[in-house]
Amino acid sequence: MKTDIYFVRHAQPDFSIKDDCIRPLSEKGILDTKKVIYALIDKNITLIYSSPYKRAVDTIRDFAKSTGLEVKIYNDFRERKVGEWVDDFKEFSRKQWEDFDFKLDKGESLREVQERNISALFEVIRDNIGGSIAIATHGTALSTIINYFNPNFGYAGFCEIVEKMPYILHFRFDNMKFKYLEEVQINT
Repeated sequence: MKTDIYFVRHAQPDFSIKDDCIRPLSEKGILDTKKVIYALIDKNITLIYSSPYKRAVDTIRDFAKSTGLEVKIYNDFRERKVGEWVDDFKEFSRKQWEDFDFKLDKGESLREVQERNISALFEVIRDNIGGSIAIATHGTALSTIINYFNPNFGYAGFCEIVEKMPYILHFRFDNMKFKYLEEVQINT
């Protein structure tokens, strides 16, 4: 039985807010949440999960309202914990992709992020076989999920999507077996 998962990477955040948990969307990000509605409205989504981070919840909220669905917070879909503010995010990311176990003090490695997110994903699929589900998430977290199913996806792939906000990927599973993933076009 097929299960469809639509990962929705949050819209553009306000980078002036350094606290990852409460960072809101920028004005452009708020406007772009409407694009998420149009991209997902015909996907027969019956459940919505989200990272607990404000920018992820706020990106999927308007779609949830338009469908009458509740946004269920799922802590394990949160973004990678960096550990401290990083001024050169590109260099930090490159180091993490070169060494999946690299992390800063009090931060998470990409391996830890991947294990947490994949475990959460398979739990959601197991509990909702045959469903069509939206999950609001983050760029690095989503990139580690892509990498799990396509090990050739690495730093170069991450760099290609880092500026795409919002960004939606459709993952298809047959029972618990991954079949394919494809980008969902968002009208700009």
